[in-house]
Amino acid sequence: MLSPTPFSLLCALLLCLPLAMVFTITTSPTPHSSSSTTLSGGSSTSHLQTITTTTTTTSSSSTIIANKTAKVLTSPQLSALLPPLKTSQKPHNKTATRDETDDEDDSLFQLAGRVNPNPKPPIKKIAFMFLTTTPLPLAPLWELFFNKTRRNLYNIYIHADPSYNYTPPFRGVFAHRVIPSKPTRRHSPTLISAARRLLARALLHDRSNYMFALLSPSCIPLHSFGFTYRVLTKSRKSFVEILKDEPGAYDRWAARGEDAMVPEVKFDDFRIGSQFFLLKRKHARIVVRDSRLWSKFKLPCLMLDTCYPEEHYFATLLSMVDPRGCVPATLTHVDWRDSQDGHPRMYDEDEVGPELIRTLRKAKPRYGSEGSNVSNSSVSRRRDPFLFARKFSPDTIQKLMDIAGDIILKD
Repeated sequence: MLSPTPFSLLCALLLCLPLAMVFTITTSPTPHSSSSTTLSGGSSTSHLQTITTTTTTTSSSSTIIANKTAKVLTSPQLSALLPPLKTSQKPHNKTATRDETDDEDDSLFQLAGRVNPNPKPPIKKIAFMFLTTTPLPLAPLWELFFNKTRRNLYNIYIHADPSYNYTPPFRGVFAHRVIPSKPTRRHSPTLISAARRLLARALLHDRSNYMFALLSPSCIPLHSFGFTYRVLTKSRKSFVEILKDEPGAYDRWAARGEDAMVPEVKFDDFRIGSQFFLLKRKHARIVVRDSRLWSKFKLPCLMLDTCYPEEHYFATLLSMVDPRGCVPATLTHVDWRDSQDGHPRMYDEDEVGPELIRTLRKAKPRYGSEGSNVSNSSVSRRRDPFLFARKFSPDTIQKLMDIAGDIILKD
């Protein structure tokens, strides 16, 4: 037998090498990779949906098997929709940021804008929406107001600026009523954003919400819940103050620059009015759906001393869209005779008594510019009662509680 040469050995090795190579692919299942989309704020017919996609790779005949599962959760409880407030003691920002506007709330507004504007629920509810930076110093009076009625006639929502510390926290009927909130400040569009956020959450939460009342922490009720409920549920119109040709109106319109508001908001269409409105469901939906006028009112002001967007946006929008569907008056009484730094008169402890409440009740709302810009002449013949009043200082609470049973909540 011939001895193998080095060359023949090398050839044999090269021929056998492919047969000796073994490819083994062992891939362990990858951890679940989930992408979730959460839509907060559904009504009793809306669901919180979490879509989870899980991909698993196996080594069976080099085949990749993708398993996709979708899990639909049941409707969240109210406490989930309105999570407890996470307080913060960070200093207040002086410069508006993206987080302070509603740019990140677009999905919320789009969802709320698709609700049924006239669902015809078996029972009508009032949505009481508090926009605050304090722990509601007049809460004990409101507790009496709400506790004297059935719980299924109202809902409470709170927008609480997270830049402030809320000690003590919200309690009683106000517990777990805080919606996801963002910082607010004067002379900026953030107060409009906060009100729109409240409207959107209330629209999505309960289809029975018929009227939406925006309130401040310095507001008090002037009547019992029953009286307030009857007035609002019988109304076919919203109550939003709409004033034309007010002193300084042009400077307010031009606060962002002389051409900044056109063509969407011409000066002839510009209106002024109290931010504390009472909106029907139809108009609440119009406000959260709007993007055209909001694109102008969200612009930063160049002149802060004439910049009060929350007193312009709602009045202008509803005046342009549905003036006949609105009573051009606010039912929240306020006294501007002794205003300071753009704030109305603040009632202190020494002024509170039965006579003050009676005086506020007897006052007549201002309907438009004393009838000059009222599109429906029948409005000028109205005599709607004031339902709320502001501003009451925190130290008035004991005096208010003393007369609550015999005066304020007695019709």
